[in-house]
Amino acid sequence: MASPGKLAHIVLRTGRLSPMTDWYVRVLEGRVTFANEALAFLTYDDEHHRVALVATGASERPTDAHTGLHHAAFTYTTLGDLLGTYQRLKKDGILPFWCINHGPTTSMYFEDPDGNHIELQIDNFATEEALDEWFRSGAFEANPIGVAFDPDDLVRRFDAGEPFAELVRRA
Repeated sequence: MASPGKLAHIVLRTGRLSPMTDWYVRVLEGRVTFANEALAFLTYDDEHHRVALVATGASERPTDAHTGLHHAAFTYTTLGDLLGTYQRLKKDGILPFWCINHGPTTSMYFEDPDGNHIELQIDNFATEEALDEWFRSGAFEANPIGVAFDPDDLVRRFDAGEPFAELVRRA
């Protein structure tokens, strides 16, 4: 048996191809690798596309009553990258609807123009062993959702030079 080497892309149905394309390019600081009236391929790295949008005419926003994808998550390399992205998007009027330290990740959730949820996150643990130790501590079992945080406060603390371990520690 062989596991996949990576998750290649997500594909979303939309009735609003242009606004969705613009939003994902802006949020992911990506680029369009192909687009026509029926679909758009977007990427932010060396993959030919990470997000594909298909113009199906779909117009119904997802709700918790719908089956299917709950959200897609994109991991940043550093906390500075995540916070810089937050500040850039905030200037464009794109704000997270939920900011939470899950324990394994520090995450900000955004909603695209069609109502799909997109998580921008960082990993809080440098190694798999450290994360496994934290899981075994019972902290996640006691609170598997996490602790909400104020992103502007996190930016302030980061800019003040507070150590990474303190910035991502769950209270």
